Amino acid sequence: MSLKVGIVGLPNVGKSTLFNALTKKSVDAQNYPFCTIDPSVGVVEVPDERLHQLAEMAETEKTVPAIVEFVDIAGLVKGASKGEGLGNQFLANIRDVDSILHVSRIFEDPEIIHVEGRTDPKTDIEIINLELIEADKQVVEKRMQSNEKDLKRNDADAKVLDKVLKRCQEILNDEKFIIQFEDEFSDDQKKALKGLQLLTNKPILYALNKDFSGENVDSKDDGLWDDLMNYFAENDFKYIVIDGKTEGELNSFSPDEKTLYKEELGADFDGIDVLIKKCYSLLGLISYFTVGKAETRAWTVKDGSTAPEAGTAIHNDFKDKFIRAEVIDYKDLLACGSKKVAREKGLLRTEGKEYIVRDGDVIEFLI
Repeated sequence: MSLKVGIVGLPNVGKSTLFNALTKKSVDAQNYPFCTIDPSVGVVEVPDERLHQLAEMAETEKTVPAIVEFVDIAGLVKGASKGEGLGNQFLANIRDVDSILHVSRIFEDPEIIHVEGRTDPKTDIEIINLELIEADKQVVEKRMQSNEKDLKRNDADAKVLDKVLKRCQEILNDEKFIIQFEDEFSDDQKKALKGLQLLTNKPILYALNKDFSGENVDSKDDGLWDDLMNYFAENDFKYIVIDGKTEGELNSFSPDEKTLYKEELGADFDGIDVLIKKCYSLLGLISYFTVGKAETRAWTVKDGSTAPEAGTAIHNDFKDKFIRAEVIDYKDLLACGSKKVAREKGLLRTEGKEYIVRDGDVIEFLI
């Protein structure tokens, strides 16, 4: 399963710095034929200690982790939805990703010019959010016009789409994101909504880029940090605080050097791994494992997938040809040390087509 996260934000907020820190953790894209080979796309491993424990137990020859693709999208500016800068191109790039990592600067640095002339993260975030909203308004208005002909023919799908478009228009006019109201839509409406590819219907994680060795908004008493936190709370937005520059430097350190550096700065810099995991879970994704001598691999599926649906991550034929699956929780397998012992203890169970795959399952499909 291909998962793309678009990194967006104003110019000079640290997007490319964060992207470079992420790509230092990149993996060999040859193991993932669906990935994009592009210098602005980084194929990054999802940190998962369970996978490596299973690989060590099986003495596997090849370990293949789950991955996320991060796309470095050039800086948006105010007016992008009206074509300012290269706005139309950048907004189209965002439309192609599955979720958005919105980077906002909270560090103060007079040598790095802020495009708005000051560091105010809430205002910065509102600028980008408004551009996404305005771009979606245009899509909704155009689709309303093109749907009129089908409505006149009394087309059932057009009626569903019409209701979706009208509700989207109301939400966007209130300067809210569509995804904040996703529970309002029926299954048929969600299908129509997905076809619109609206920017504000994508999951978003806000990355607040900090300089732990310098001055930052969260350490000042000017109310800007409180304004930002209130804004996130009011809109139920998810965020993470990260030091992109330091994360990039730490990636080249040995474990001992990294620990010493953290202690010297008095800060915890496990941010990149946390960020990757948050981006992975943002779309409701889980991992199951296949374990063997030749290869141990983590497979990405949607939470709530049945066993046949999960099997399609390996091969599309697995869904139609599925008979049953042998399943065991990774912790039980590690405790037993082998499938043979797990079977003898009755921990290796057989599951059918209705089984809902759980995060951490070790599965062997029988077709």
